[in-house]
Amino acid sequence: MASPAYHGVLSGRRRPQYSGAAKVTDIVLKHIETDEALTACFPVMQQLRPALQGPEDFIARVRRMQGDHYRILAAWHDGVPLALAGYRLQENLIYGRFLYVDDLVTTQASRGQNLGARLLAELDGIAMRLGCVKLVLDTGLANALAQRFYFRQGLLTGAMRFSKVLEGVHG
Repeated sequence: MASPAYHGVLSGRRRPQYSGAAKVTDIVLKHIETDEALTACFPVMQQLRPALQGPEDFIARVRRMQGDHYRILAAWHDGVPLALAGYRLQENLIYGRFLYVDDLVTTQASRGQNLGARLLAELDGIAMRLGCVKLVLDTGLANALAQRFYFRQGLLTGAMRFSKVLEGVHG
């Protein structure tokens, strides 16, 4: 069971796609708990993760990842998700206990409204309440816009990640 600081609630109501600028005071940050809310968040996540094959694929992956303490925090305006942060609690011998940000995305129409900054600030608070010593995320080496954003939010480069595709393994 998640601790109270790690738990959010969502009403589950659907609304049409949002296209206007929201007032900062009108934005509500909520954790995503239901399949209906995940379905509403799918178009936002697909902007960051275009390989997702549809809402059902997204929901199935999130449900599997929840076994590793994955959560999604969303910025909502009038029942419509405008930005998402997917994250999980982890611990390793390098950092100790830390909060890892898997996904951070704002809809194209909502960029420039500080929604990413608000989500990261909320994740900072969650991480501190849960006793984490760091907030960690990865970004592509060629993603200069994201890198500038992360530097402005106080994140610093600390490592380079290496990876390779394992032939014959599908995930």
